Amino acid sequence: MATLSPPSRFDEDYADLLHTLSEGSVHRHFDPYLDIAWDSPELAVDPNDPRWVLPPQLDPLGGTRWYQQQPLERQIQIGRWRWANMIRVGAAFESVLIRGLMQFAMKLPNGAPEFRYCLHEMTEECNHIQMFQELVNRIGVDVPGMRPRFRRMTPWIGLAGGYVHVVLMIGILAGEEPIDHYQKALFRERIELPPALHRTIEIHIAEEARHISFAEEFLRARRPRMRRTQVATCAVLFPLIMRWLAGEIMTMPRDVARQLEIPDDVFREAFWHSEHSRKIMASYFGDMRALASDLGFMNPLTRRLWKLLGIDGEPTRFRGEPERGARRM
Repeated sequence: MATLSPPSRFDEDYADLLHTLSEGSVHRHFDPYLDIAWDSPELAVDPNDPRWVLPPQLDPLGGTRWYQQQPLERQIQIGRWRWANMIRVGAAFESVLIRGLMQFAMKLPNGAPEFRYCLHEMTEECNHIQMFQELVNRIGVDVPGMRPRFRRMTPWIGLAGGYVHVVLMIGILAGEEPIDHYQKALFRERIELPPALHRTIEIHIAEEARHISFAEEFLRARRPRMRRTQVATCAVLFPLIMRWLAGEIMTMPRDVARQLEIPDDVFREAFWHSEHSRKIMASYFGDMRALASDLGFMNPLTRRLWKLLGIDGEPTRFRGEPERGARRM
């Protein structure tokens, strides 16, 4: 797919939005070592804290009968490992995002409105990586993060993303939306979390709102300049990338499951073979279904593809709308 030229510098609405996002990064940002009191007694990580237990209504593994029937200490152990691995995966994904954005930003012409904001976003993502890794270290379990095949692919994914900019932004949304939806749902459902985890998620949600807004508006700004073949290609790639990266980010690695002695049939049920887990997966993408419709990426063929991938359902009526019933089972 050819690289698309950036929007005109006279596209004032788009430029104004990027300026607003950049100013937000200047005046409302977080430092992982200034804004988290890691060594305070209140944020001390307790490996036996029952708040590590996975919420059954939100977590696909926590929703299995097998997990719910385990003794409390086993639920805590498995939950602690799952949380630590998801956090480590989040850090790895941020590194891929940074590679792609850096490739993109350093090719921009002088005066391009995206340059400043991209550098702000990469700075924030570097802080997120530090924040995530500090939390993993304090949780104290040696989790691998990404599944092996995806880990080997990440340098090339980041490099390629810097040259196919629309696909890069779709990929950014595909990686950020599941995590953002999951984290917001935890707060919406008032799930009690270990304090250090709660503070980390709180900061991540606040800054990811800007990152998601940028990726969405980038796609909206480029959509009128896309050729028909590009629109058709992106319409197909959109759900494929969403499902692929959601699986990579939200699925526990099999070697971790074996280490925790999670039975194979339970693993399959949780990721993503049961009705409950498929509903959770589909719920991640209500905002993305709305965006795909707005961009003209929804048509009879791609609607069937969304359904085949198990991520179809109602689009949200506004960003962040609570779930109204994702996938019709």
